[in-house]
Amino acid sequence: MLIDKDTKLYCSFARVAGSTGCAFHNAGFKKHNINAIYKSFSVRDIYDAVQCMRVLDIKGAGVTMPYKTDVIRFLDDVDQTALDINACNTLINNNGKIKGYNTDVQSAIDYLQPLELKHLVVLGSGGYAKAVIRACRKLDIDVKRIVRESWHQLPEVKNHTVFNCTPVENIKLHESNKFIDCIATTPTGKILADKQAAYQFKLYTGIDY
Repeated sequence: MLIDKDTKLYCSFARVAGSTGCAFHNAGFKKHNINAIYKSFSVRDIYDAVQCMRVLDIKGAGVTMPYKTDVIRFLDDVDQTALDINACNTLINNNGKIKGYNTDVQSAIDYLQPLELKHLVVLGSGGYAKAVIRACRKLDIDVKRIVRESWHQLPEVKNHTVFNCTPVENIKLHESNKFIDCIATTPTGKILADKQAAYQFKLYTGIDY
């Protein structure tokens, strides 16, 4: 693809830049013949990153941990879902006005709904854990959250499905539990990442991925 003066720029803001979102969105731009590129940036200050969107006319951005909550106070408008869980993972720039959205909730709903769960234990306290809890409430799934400080409770959890929303690997659980791991390097994590990225792509372009 030829990059020219009309090429639109999209990006992600993370503590450590990654390539997964770049590969996904750039493939989508190519598939739909959209003159745009996606770049990942390592960010030290999320306020400065939002200001750069305005100054450089970056059309949209993904936001990852640890900025999903902090970014909200620097936006011009916020979608109700993002407000409800106090976590935003997608930014859209409309002529210098930045609006925040959350695509994690819908991707979690899409993943959980076919499982027809009655109960779910969520590990974590960050933006994605909040999204999964919100999805559970929309699906009438009884949900319990266990934060890092309460992990001593894990041995007491039996005969449940446990959803790990933390970056911690090799979590020890009772053998009666089923385990869902959203770490990006796992098969389930990749499914969830692709689902939410597809919703981001539609916010960016108005087109289904």
